[in-house]
Amino acid sequence: MKKITHLIIFSILIFTACSEDEPTDQSNEFPIVKADSTYIVMVEEDIIYANGLSLVANNSVEMPQLLDLYYPDNTNTNRPVYMFIHGGGFQGGTKTKPEIIDMANYFASRGWVFASVDYRTTSDLNGSDFTGIAPQEWIDFTLQNAATPDEARTSIAMYAAQRDSKAALRWMVANSNTYHMNTEFITVGGASAGAISTITLGISNQEDFKDEIPVSDDPTLSSTNLDEIFEVKSMVDFWGSNVKLDLLESIYNVNRYDSSDPELFIAHGTLDPTVLFSEGTELDSIYNSLGIYHEFVPLQDKGHGAWNATVDGKSLSELTFDFLVERQNLQVD
Repeated sequence: MKKITHLIIFSILIFTACSEDEPTDQSNEFPIVKADSTYIVMVEEDIIYANGLSLVANNSVEMPQLLDLYYPDNTNTNRPVYMFIHGGGFQGGTKTKPEIIDMANYFASRGWVFASVDYRTTSDLNGSDFTGIAPQEWIDFTLQNAATPDEARTSIAMYAAQRDSKAALRWMVANSNTYHMNTEFITVGGASAGAISTITLGISNQEDFKDEIPVSDDPTLSSTNLDEIFEVKSMVDFWGSNVKLDLLESIYNVNRYDSSDPELFIAHGTLDPTVLFSEGTELDSIYNSLGIYHEFVPLQDKGHGAWNATVDGKSLSELTFDFLVERQNLQVD
């Protein structure tokens, strides 16, 4: 496992920046999904899944964290779950990126409940007192190793983004009955910075990015469904890396990889100048060493953000669909 002694990676990230009724299913059965777009997609926007602290002129302010939910207009009570985390170098980005909306409709129209999640970024950290936003040991490590103030804020934002992403998934579990989600079939995916958070979410322990900050420092933690637990079945990584897990290891001296980690689909451009293709091959090697099933799809001659890439005539959504159906044993109608 590579060790991080400084935060050069952050400087790289900084500069990138139809309705149809179906029979009611039993929750103990494998979910049924459609091979083609079948259902009208219902959308609920700007659902508050938690609150988090932001900095405004160095003053802590409670900030609602939002997600958009896409789900099929049917009567199924056994729907698989797909939560997606946008990219943006932890500097910005949005849950309403057109490519994410297209993907949300692709999966929701086939039977999934799909969530697109926003989270805190450096744009929400306008100050230098990070108490309550990251744990003290994370802050100390950042201040000792960051080469610039921007790198320091990016490191803090990486922690906050992870805390928020985990809170979003706990919200999904807490509200699974309302939207008829089967939490035995949870997929988490992301692109770029979102993929970094995805990998960390699936592989880190339940207590990571949750229990390091006391509620006395961050009272908004009480809004994050702390008692809920989750199990990620599959992860989807579009041009991401394990940099945040490396940070976790450097700060806390823990290695969270083990043979029970979720299965992983990786798509990464071979010419990516931002998150290098070698980051994808490293994850591939780690999974090979652990003996965990995964698929590594090099996107030949593609750079960063290769949303329109195709492999053997299939789009990223189609490739991901095939992976999830096969590996989760979903029934296709």
